[in-house]
Amino acid sequence: MFLLLSFTLRQILLSICVLVSAITIIFCLIYLVPGDPATIALGPRASEAQKVAFRQEMGLDQSLLVQGWHFAGNVLRGDLGTDLLTRQPVLQLVMSALPHTAILALTGLGWAVILGIPLGCLSTIKPNGWLDRLIGLFSTSVIAMPAFLLAIYALIIFSVTLRWLPAMGAGDGGDLGDRLMHLILPALAVGLAWVGYIARLVRASLLETLQENHVRTYRAFGISNFRIALRFALPIAMIPVVAVIGVGLGNLLSGAVLVEVVFARPGLGSLAQDAVVQRNFPVLLGTVVVTTALYVIANFTTDMIAALIDPRIRKES
Repeated sequence: MFLLLSFTLRQILLSICVLVSAITIIFCLIYLVPGDPATIALGPRASEAQKVAFRQEMGLDQSLLVQGWHFAGNVLRGDLGTDLLTRQPVLQLVMSALPHTAILALTGLGWAVILGIPLGCLSTIKPNGWLDRLIGLFSTSVIAMPAFLLAIYALIIFSVTLRWLPAMGAGDGGDLGDRLMHLILPALAVGLAWVGYIARLVRASLLETLQENHVRTYRAFGISNFRIALRFALPIAMIPVVAVIGVGLGNLLSGAVLVEVVFARPGLGSLAQDAVVQRNFPVLLGTVVVTTALYVIANFTTDMIAALIDPRIRKES
């Protein structure tokens, strides 16, 4: 119990440090992007006096250090700032867009887990056989392709050429079937690369587990290889997979942002793209901060799950 509590506190402190460091770096990089938010918000015909008044109102006339200090204080209070154009709270905009991105990323992760784990198990039936080589070729191919490129190919093949699935948007909000149809292609594009990652990891982990002494003991008692693999070896082999799924969920969130742009879906991706074009720094920063926080939370959650599954992780930490 003490080891679990110590491990939990250590992971919480590490997650906070990572989050603070990431937000600091992101804040500095975003505010180094060229462009005048006042000119974008007020238009090219605005007078210099109007621009000066706008910068003072939004705090853009202050130094980067002062702006960063104010932003950090506001974040602790749950305030991500105000949209420069609409004057709406950024947190409200981000929270309205977040469910679309979260559903897309989780569905993509579902594709990856449902397809990746069975493929990895099939690869271990006869290592280096034709089926193992075929699955390995497929896994390597999809890993090498970025999510936005898979999205473009999926769009061309299944929407434009075959006309099987809708191409753009998120579907009718009141029609669940239509929304699911609009979700299939984007989710497949987001999660397909991680099918390859999970398949290769399950294969490597399962083959290593099957060589351990306790597995040989099970064989000596006459237990079938299928039951050994499914009942005893696979749960142990899944420990590194659980850890990778946390990293994968964070990467799927970033991949979902790009895929949303390709499929013109609402979400954090579209919100961030519009903010970049409009030099709407508070919205862009709020979007990135929330995405980073979700990434850190996903990794913390999977680390805790892995520690609960395998006590050795708690002792090693």
